[in-house]
Amino acid sequence: MKIICIGRNYIEHAKELNNPVPTEPVFFMKPESSIIRNNFPFFYPEFSKEIHHEAEIVLHICKVGKHIQEKFAHTYYDAIGVGIDFTARDIQQKCKEKGLPWEKAKAFDGSAPISEFIPKESFENLNDLNIKLDINGTTVQDGSSKDMIFSFDKVISYVSQFITFKIGDMIFTGTPAGVGPVQINDRLEVYLDGKKMMDFKVK
Repeated sequence: MKIICIGRNYIEHAKELNNPVPTEPVFFMKPESSIIRNNFPFFYPEFSKEIHHEAEIVLHICKVGKHIQEKFAHTYYDAIGVGIDFTARDIQQKCKEKGLPWEKAKAFDGSAPISEFIPKESFENLNDLNIKLDINGTTVQDGSSKDMIFSFDKVISYVSQFITFKIGDMIFTGTPAGVGPVQINDRLEVYLDGKKMMDFKVK
């Protein structure tokens, strides 16, 4: 099982980090050890002083595929959830300045809390899914899949040109604007189309 993460997939998020808007999907990966399930707490790592939240819609891959045509991509995922792509922003910035990979800023243990998945048929419109993150009762991120630069199907088709999808793989599809730091004792609640999907604390 692997986790594929799409970066800079919302124009406003790219702008808020002063990144260029991509002309093709940007992706990186997280290992299985990054996963946190069942609303277990996220433990703030000692190596960073600036951990940022990035709430994302997550796709669950349901069959093996490579070189997938975009028109068939919708058949390769069967369920949708949410996740947080925790990012050590201070570490990431240092990596960027040196032209180095981001893994230690993005792929560290516990950096990917993930909700349960809901069958995609449960949603009325996959092209307009709302994702919202509240921290301590205040909304900090509120976006929709309609604002993505690259759709779910485009992302699946593109990534499959490089990497074979296998059953159980997950795709973090990018984060809307509003990313920012978390602190110890913060409570994070993530909603998908109004349904609370995650509720956990930072420790």
